[in-house]
Amino acid sequence: MPAKDPLANLFSTILNNEMRYKKECIVIPASKLCSEVLKVMQRAKYIGEFELIDDGLSGKFRVQLLGKITKCGVISPRFPVKKDEYSKWERQYLPAIGIGILIISTPKGVMSQIEAQEKNLGGRLLGYVY
Repeated sequence: MPAKDPLANLFSTILNNEMRYKKECIVIPASKLCSEVLKVMQRAKYIGEFELIDDGLSGKFRVQLLGKITKCGVISPRFPVKKDEYSKWERQYLPAIGIGILIISTPKGVMSQIEAQEKNLGGRLLGYVY
């Protein structure tokens, strides 16, 4: 029985492979949300290149790992965050100020809390990486 949450699956697959010092991993199933989250992680230099492999089913991602992730996970439920509340959530999910990112779904797309703060956007918490 596959996991119901593709995002939780994405984070756990990446974390498990990082802990085994693998250079890349395959994440199944692929989804648009997972693709957006991977782009944010890539911009923050936590992962290298990733590609969508169309297998005729739900698809899968091949993700290059850089060995920079200590912990990552999905935040469930997806709490709403106001644009001036990020520091509260950073204290809850990240180990220290300036270490790691929160991944936020905003009306302007998926981004890190740093990008969301710069654009003055609120949204919903999807996950964290550090």
